[in-house]
Amino acid sequence: DKVNNAPPVGSGIATLAVVLALILTTARGVAPSANQRPIMIGLIGTALIILTDILLISPVSSATATFVLMAIPTAIALYGCRTAVQRLASNELIRVVFPPLVLIVAVLGSILGGITNPTPAAALGAAGAIMLAAYRKLHDEGGSGKVIINSTLAVVIMILIGINFDLRINTTEVSAESWAAFFLAYAAYLYAGFGLLYACWVLYRTSVLSPVVRETAKVTSMVFTILIGSQLLNLVVISFGGEHYIQQFLKSYDSEFQVFLIVMLVLFVLGFVLDFLEIIYIVIPIVGPVIYGGTFDPKWVTIMVAVNLQTSFLTPPFGFALFYLRGVAPKEVTTGHIYRGVAPFVLIQVLGLTLLWFFPSIVTIIPSLIPN
Repeated sequence: DKVNNAPPVGSGIATLAVVLALILTTARGVAPSANQRPIMIGLIGTALIILTDILLISPVSSATATFVLMAIPTAIALYGCRTAVQRLASNELIRVVFPPLVLIVAVLGSILGGITNPTPAAALGAAGAIMLAAYRKLHDEGGSGKVIINSTLAVVIMILIGINFDLRINTTEVSAESWAAFFLAYAAYLYAGFGLLYACWVLYRTSVLSPVVRETAKVTSMVFTILIGSQLLNLVVISFGGEHYIQQFLKSYDSEFQVFLIVMLVLFVLGFVLDFLEIIYIVIPIVGPVIYGGTFDPKWVTIMVAVNLQTSFLTPPFGFALFYLRGVAPKEVTTGHIYRGVAPFVLIQVLGLTLLWFFPSIVTIIPSLIPN
């Protein structure tokens, strides 16, 4: 049944096709008057990747057959991507914006495509950010970034091999193709690791990595301090029966809408003086059983709470966005100007909450289309 109900296009192939198409179409828009033949060849290769997966590859196809069938269409698509990357690199705006965008798509695509789970994807994102920063630094210094680019290609090779081959070599019988794929993936892994170490050395040599590590350690320690402190506070509140009294107070109302409205108002007011982390770890565990235990759709409740907490980034005096703006604003722009200027954006957030309140289908329509 699983074979018969398998989708016509694999999630990994779909993710690869989307990334390739994004690169090629963006390059075409950057230089519309240039020779578009390589770009069109790359788009044809991308289309052939999808058609090959639909027409020639089945869920029971071997890894070798899949790799061989996909080799030619992928090579055609990469031929176009080579020209596309050169055009994108010649545009200053694209050179700054596009690499982080590709990194975000790669991290989220690896999770949604079933290639990896969130933990390795987070490591992939961190390593990609380090390599991007090192490449940018080398480019500014007039150095060569070939090691960084080749390391990125090594990561792509590892992902493609991992998708198409069984790399478990501790089984009873291991085929020759699996051994070859394993050694090739291991070589790519070593080169990618070397590229990452080289990128770290470049950033450390230019005094970029050390302050970033220190700031990351500060933020991480702050988050864990908040987490530990909130759990201790929760234990104290529960031990004195505070959680029970709050839940009983909320349950005393007959209308679920009244209860949820009170909770939303409390979260909105707390956003003025508390960070969203404190609210999540302290308040939500107390009111969660009440607001999630009713007849409301849990997805709608979660999005409502998330949008409400997002407002805490803008509300004075402790909104994160206000601190960031204060740090880059000129001296003639006072804190009062910032507080008054952020008011319309807070109203936009409130308007968004109002729309979600009266039209819950905005939240629930897409999840309802996804099969369980």
